[in-house]
Amino acid sequence: MIVLGLNAFHADAAAALVIDGQVIAAAEEERFCRIKHWAGFPAQATAYCLQAAGITLADVDHLAVNTDPRAAWGRRLWQVVRRPPTLASMVDRLRNRTRRHHALDALRQAFPEAPLRAELHHVPHHLAHLASAYFASPWDAAVAVSVDGAGDFATGAWGIGRGAHLQINQQVWFPHSLGIFYQAMTQYLGFPHYGDEYKVMGLAPYGEPLHVAAIRQLVRLDAGGGYRLDTRYFRHERERIAFQWEQGVPTFDTLYAPSLLALLGPARHPDEALSQRHKDIARSVQAVFEECYLGWLDQLQKRSGLRRLALAGGCAQNSVANGKILSHTGFTEVYVAAAGYDAGGALGAALQVASQLGAPRCQPLLHAQLGPAFSVSAIGELLAAESARIVAAGCRVQWFADAAAVDERVVDCIVAGGVVGWFQGRMEWGPR
Repeated sequence: MIVLGLNAFHADAAAALVIDGQVIAAAEEERFCRIKHWAGFPAQATAYCLQAAGITLADVDHLAVNTDPRAAWGRRLWQVVRRPPTLASMVDRLRNRTRRHHALDALRQAFPEAPLRAELHHVPHHLAHLASAYFASPWDAAVAVSVDGAGDFATGAWGIGRGAHLQINQQVWFPHSLGIFYQAMTQYLGFPHYGDEYKVMGLAPYGEPLHVAAIRQLVRLDAGGGYRLDTRYFRHERERIAFQWEQGVPTFDTLYAPSLLALLGPARHPDEALSQRHKDIARSVQAVFEECYLGWLDQLQKRSGLRRLALAGGCAQNSVANGKILSHTGFTEVYVAAAGYDAGGALGAALQVASQLGAPRCQPLLHAQLGPAFSVSAIGELLAAESARIVAAGCRVQWFADAAAVDERVVDCIVAGGVVGWFQGRMEWGPR
């Protein structure tokens, strides 16, 4: 049984291939097109996955996509009644949903020479996240948790995995989102690009949590499970948030409302120097995020009684918070998906469909080496072809006789204060 998983027409477009339950290959389109967070169709990543297995598209039995256009229709409809969207917003969302629904057509366009017989499966967004963590973990029973911005109208989910079975027990629904909270505060701190949240996490240790009391007004842990935003400080529930998903870098309009400026003061301009105030706000954002994130995880551990946690979703990339799970919750073991963000949904969708169709459980993914590798001869051919550009850039190529000589040269470079880029083996699956 061959299952191709896709995250398409969404940020971090990616493809993954699962054969008879085992993960063969996985890659993000950005690594081939060299556009960060590419949000179109993952044609080159798909081609790589097929090549890695020595097959063609005609051999694929099932296509798994990490979204279900039918999910949460009642909630979506109620939101439209409560907060009628603009016509432009409706057109944007319907266009995007239609493209993702017709993934088979996109595959046919990308690979017109290959007959396609695969059956299409839509896997709900957060179920795909949960599957990417649980089925790749080494455990037969665990709590699986997904936390991100939003997907299929949910912003978080948890469930129980036992053996080959995984189900969602509860979801947190739009507009309440830890991912949107962190993204909005990232924008407020002058980091406007999609995926800039790591900069706030990295800035936080340079500040003090002086603004925690104010930022707690934005988001809080819900005693009934999950978390809640005070949506007066955000725009995404009441207004159309302009975004562009496909054929390039994903972009988002401003998520925070003017009321946030009244609460915290002026936002930082991207070109403005970082002040101590900005660092203190970053520290406070991280602290409040951890209160809600770790607090919810602790709730889930107590509710489930299980001690093992499989974690995915964009917020699962917050490694600082993840480092506190064992000390701040009742969990004693944690497995974090290598690609916790939306790229990982391609792998999760494939693993979920494979499991549903009776394939054996995959071997635990204890490494992320799922991308392409290149031989010494292939590297040499590329360097020869690009020799003029290498010289023009003021660089040179040096070959070494053995690995020990390479190690010695690298050590010398590091001691001298240089920067080393190390290229070896298969490309990693997950963030850089």
